[in-house]
Amino acid sequence: MPRKFLLIGSGLAGGLLAAYLGRRGYEVDLYERRSDPRAGNFVGGRSINLALSTRGIHALQQLGIADEVLRHAIPMRGRMIHEKSGALHFAPYDRDPNKYINSIGRAALNTVVIEAAQRYPNVRVHFNHRCTDVDLDTATAQLVDSSVEAGVSPAIPKVTEASADAVIGVDGAFSAVRHSMQRKLSGFEYDESYLAHGYKELTIPPAPDGSWRMEKEALHIWPRKSFMMIALPNPDGSFTCTLFWQFEGPRSFASTKTDDDVRRFFDQEFPDAVPLMPTLVDDFRANPTGSLVTIRCAPWSYKDKVALIGDAAHAVVPFYGQGMNAAFEDCVVLDECLAESRNNRERTFAEYFSRRKENADALADLAVENFIEMRDKTASRAFRAKKKLDHLLEGLLPGTYLPLYTMVTFTRIPYVEAAQRARRQDCIVYASLIALLILIVGMLTLLFRSIGR
Repeated sequence: MPRKFLLIGSGLAGGLLAAYLGRRGYEVDLYERRSDPRAGNFVGGRSINLALSTRGIHALQQLGIADEVLRHAIPMRGRMIHEKSGALHFAPYDRDPNKYINSIGRAALNTVVIEAAQRYPNVRVHFNHRCTDVDLDTATAQLVDSSVEAGVSPAIPKVTEASADAVIGVDGAFSAVRHSMQRKLSGFEYDESYLAHGYKELTIPPAPDGSWRMEKEALHIWPRKSFMMIALPNPDGSFTCTLFWQFEGPRSFASTKTDDDVRRFFDQEFPDAVPLMPTLVDDFRANPTGSLVTIRCAPWSYKDKVALIGDAAHAVVPFYGQGMNAAFEDCVVLDECLAESRNNRERTFAEYFSRRKENADALADLAVENFIEMRDKTASRAFRAKKKLDHLLEGLLPGTYLPLYTMVTFTRIPYVEAAQRARRQDCIVYASLIALLILIVGMLTLLFRSIGR
C-alpha cells in the first residue's frame, strides 16, 4: 500500500516536492493558503523575481521540466554597476560566458512546478486552505478552508482536518508547521535575526515598442555603501526593481514621508533610473515594505511524522540568489534519502537533516556577507580588480582554483565546502602576493645597493 504525505505550502518548493513524491508513487495531498496562481491571482509587491542557477536547474532536470521553466527565463550574464555619475561597469559572473544566472518570475515558475506535480494522478492540490496547527504524533493538520463557492456570499470559512503518514512543512519562513514544532517540542532550537534594512519593490516598465530600457542580460545594481537598488529583467520588457534601505535613520523608509521626499531621494541617489520609472511614487506608496530575516532551527523533523523543507527550515536573505535554489536542492536530497531508506521515514528525515543543516547555515552566512559585497564593494576598483584576478587564476588553474561565487552558483559543491575552500584559496593568494611583494622589495633593495656602490 503506498504511503501518504501531507504537504503544507504549494509555493515553489512545495510544488516541486509534490512532483518528486508523486513520481515515487506516494499519495500526496498538497495544501496552500493562497488561491491558485494560474487563475491570475498572483499579487506583486513582494519580490516576484528569482535568480535560477545550477542547483535549481538540476532539481528541475530530474523531473524533466528544466527546459519548460527556462523558456520563461532571461539570462543574466553579470552585474551592471550604476554609479551616481551615470557611469556603467559590467562585471561578468564567470570567465565562461556560457555560465549565467536566470531571471524568472515567481508566478511562471510556480505554475510549471504545480502542473508538473498534477501530472501524477496520486497528487492532489488544494488551494485556499490555511494550516493553523499540526498534531505531531498523528500527522494531522488543521486547515481553514477559505474557498468561496459560486454565488455564496459572504464566505464562511470551514475548519477541516487532513491526515497522512507524514506532514512536511514547505510553507515558508513563517511556517505554521514549524510553529507547531516550536510550541510542542521541548528543546526545539529556534533563532530569527532581522537586518536593519527592509525592501520595497518598484518597476521600470518596457519602452513603448516593448523593448528593455536597459541592458537586458544583466542584473543591475546601484550600490550606495549602506543601501542599494537592484533590477532584474522580465520577458515583457520590464524590470522588477528592489530598493534595500534602512528601516530607521535620518535617511530611511521611516524618514521618507511625502511624495517630494521620495522624488528627492531618488533624484539624488539614482538619477539615471528616475527617468525610466514613471510610476515611481505610486509604486513606493502602494507596495509594502518587506523585512529581511534569517531563520535557523533544529531539529527539522519529529520522529517519522513531521519534517521541514526550504524556508520553513532555513530562511535566508536574498543576496546570493540561492534561497529558492537551496530549497530545490533540499527536495533532491530528501528524494535521495527516501530512495536509500524507503521503508524508514525517521531515518530518511534524520539523514536529510544531517546532509543539509550545516550547508543551510553556511548559506545563511554567505547571503549576509554578499549583501555587504553588493551594496558596498561592487563600485570599488579594488573589488573589481579582485574579481578579475579570480577569473585569471581560474583560467590558469582550471579545476584547482574556483571563485566562491562560481562554486555557490555554478556548481553543486556543498555550501559549507565552498565557503571553506574559498577561505583556503584566499589565504594562499594573499600569502603568495605578500611573498611576491617581499621578493620584489628585496630585489629592488639589492639593485639600489649595487647602484650606490
